Amino acid sequence: MAKKLGIDLGTTNILVFVPGKGIVLNEPSVVAVSESDNKILAIGTEAKVMIGRTPGDIIAYRPMKDGVIADYRVTEAMLRYYIDKTLGKWNIFKPDVLISVPAGVTSTERRAVIEAAMKAGARNAYVVKEPILAAIGAGIPIQEAAGHMIVDIGGGTTDVAVISLGGIVASTSVKVAGNKMDVAIIDYIKKNFNLIIGDKMAEDVKIKIGSATLMDEELTMNVKGRDFILGLPRTIELKTNEVVKAISKELREMIKAVKEVLQETPPELASDIIDRGIIMTGGSSQLRNFPELMFRRTGVKAVLAKDAYFCVAKGTGVALEHLDTYKKSVISKR
Repeated sequence: MAKKLGIDLGTTNILVFVPGKGIVLNEPSVVAVSESDNKILAIGTEAKVMIGRTPGDIIAYRPMKDGVIADYRVTEAMLRYYIDKTLGKWNIFKPDVLISVPAGVTSTERRAVIEAAMKAGARNAYVVKEPILAAIGAGIPIQEAAGHMIVDIGGGTTDVAVISLGGIVASTSVKVAGNKMDVAIIDYIKKNFNLIIGDKMAEDVKIKIGSATLMDEELTMNVKGRDFILGLPRTIELKTNEVVKAISKELREMIKAVKEVLQETPPELASDIIDRGIIMTGGSSQLRNFPELMFRRTGVKAVLAKDAYFCVAKGTGVALEHLDTYKKSVISKR
């Protein structure tokens, strides 16, 4: 009677997949804590609304940093909340939980994820590396003897891996992804326009007018914030190519990670990758013209996977349905 849950434990969002139902939950990985009595006040969507808007004694923050657990107790409470929300409060059967972790995760970090899941009410907890799940979710036949390159760009990490015969041949994980782009946009606007903006505004700028390459027909957007010198509210107009300039360093680091993995790839697999191209998954890979930039810098054609944002969560679902097949090659249990 054991239920099964797949959890895409992201730095910015948590997605829960239930086999047979699909993705049942997609909420921000944010927790609001009252500092006076150390009590958790809100989790998920309710807590995200509070970011940057709380009084002094309440802090809203993300307990996951760069794809791994930064605050153990809060992550455990967050996992318990999402497991209960998915299964219903009165569920007496403990679920088998499969959780995604970045490719460069250490054994200590992996153990922390498994322990948090077990304490949050899982019967068994398995962890699988994100590139493998992203590849499965993107519909790549990872068990065959051919090279596939996957670039999974989330909020906290960019995971790059070459997969063949169900395992990772070469991989790297860099802590530069969506969140670092947001920070770069905040810094750029502060430096060039003397305007201070919040994380939410920076994310909106990236999504609405951001691009990985310079554009001839630029998009524009009104950006609201606080004047750094006068301290008064002010609005400026921002264009796409300014955003490209702002995030160019972060994009370079992501491309560098891809090049490093390509350099480590055995020649036979490298020729497969040239034929098949690079598959891009994850929320931040949806930045305008990103595949185009990838092609210009590496010479290998890049394709955005279908439903790029949900690939890892879908992959957890497939892996859960075929636990026995994937157990040997991919999954490390506690």
